Amino acid sequence: MRVTVNDIARAANVSQTTVSRVLNNYPQVKEATRKKVLDAIEELNFSPNIVARSMITNKTYTLGLIVGDISNPFFAESSKIIIEKAQKLGYDVIISNTNHNDGNLESAIQTLLNKRVDGILISSAYSTNKKVQELHDSGFPIVLFVNKTDADANFVVLDNEKGARLAIDHLVQLGHEKIAFVCGPLKYSAIHDRYIGYKNALKNYGLELRDEFIYKQEISYEDTYSFVDNLLSMKHTPTAFFAASDQIALTIMDAAVNNHYNIPEDLSIIGFDNISISSNQYIGLTTISQQKEKMSLAALEKLILLIEKGDTVSTPIQMTLEPELIIRKTSNSPSVYKVKGSR
Repeated sequence: MRVTVNDIARAANVSQTTVSRVLNNYPQVKEATRKKVLDAIEELNFSPNIVARSMITNKTYTLGLIVGDISNPFFAESSKIIIEKAQKLGYDVIISNTNHNDGNLESAIQTLLNKRVDGILISSAYSTNKKVQELHDSGFPIVLFVNKTDADANFVVLDNEKGARLAIDHLVQLGHEKIAFVCGPLKYSAIHDRYIGYKNALKNYGLELRDEFIYKQEISYEDTYSFVDNLLSMKHTPTAFFAASDQIALTIMDAAVNNHYNIPEDLSIIGFDNISISSNQYIGLTTISQQKEKMSLAALEKLILLIEKGDTVSTPIQMTLEPELIIRKTSNSPSVYKVKGSR
C-alpha cells in the first residue's frame, strides 16, 4: 500500500500538519521534530504525491523551457544543463520546440500555462514578441536567455555585439580584409547584435561592407550551403567567413571543402557558440564562446528566484555575459598564393 502523510505522522508521533510543514520546508519547525519526520520518511520509503503537494503549496514544481531548434547542438546542450540542475533543485522540466516560428512560440506558452508550470525559460523569442511582454507584465515568472525582446523583461544574454567585434578583430589582425558574414534573420536580438558588431567592426577598420558577402535569410543547411557555394565561385571571393553560430560554420566548412578549399590555408572560418563538437581535434573550430553553462545556469537560477521570492524582486533581472574568443585551427593568415584565381 502507498504510504501516506498520516502514516508518517503516526510513525513520528506528530500531527499531519507538522509533516506537511517539513515536506514544504517551513522554517518554524524545530530541528528535533524535523529530524523525527525525516527519519520516519526514510524508514517508510515515502514519496510525496506531487498533485497533493501542489494543492497545498500552489506550485507544481514544473518549469517550461522553450527553444527555437532542439536539433541545434547549442540548444540541446543548454537544455541538458538546465534539466539536470533543475532536477537537483526539485523541479521537472517540460521542453517545447518552436522551429523558430513565433506562432509556435505563442502556442507553446499557452500549452505550458495550461499545464500550470511555475515559470518559463524562453530562448527563441523575436525582439518584438508581444505575448512574452504580456506574460512578463502579468507578473508570471519568465526569463529570456540567448535572445531578449525590446521590452523591459527579465533576461540573461551575451554581449553579442562585442562577440562579433572579437571575431572580426581576430581576422583583421591575421590580415583578412574580405570577410563574409552568414547570420540568418535579424528578428532575433542575438543575431541582430552580431550583425551590428560585424558591420561596425568593418567600418572601424575602413573595410568595405559588401551586401553580396552577407546572408540574412532563414537558415537551413541547403540554403546556407548554396550561398557559400555561389560566393566561392565568384571572381573575388572572401578570404574568411564569420558565422553567427557554430552549426552554420560547420555548413560553411562543408561547402568550402567541396569547392577544394583547404581550411585555414585557403579560407578562415570563425563560428559562434562554442558547442562541444567545435573542440573536436578533427574540426578545431575557432569560435566565440557564448558561456553556455554559465548562461543556462544563471537563467535557471533567476527563474527560480522569481518563482520562490518574486514578491521581493522589484526591478527586472537583466544580466549580460562577456564573450570569449576561442582560437583553434580554422583561422589563419590569408596566403596571396592560395587565393582563388591565383592558383
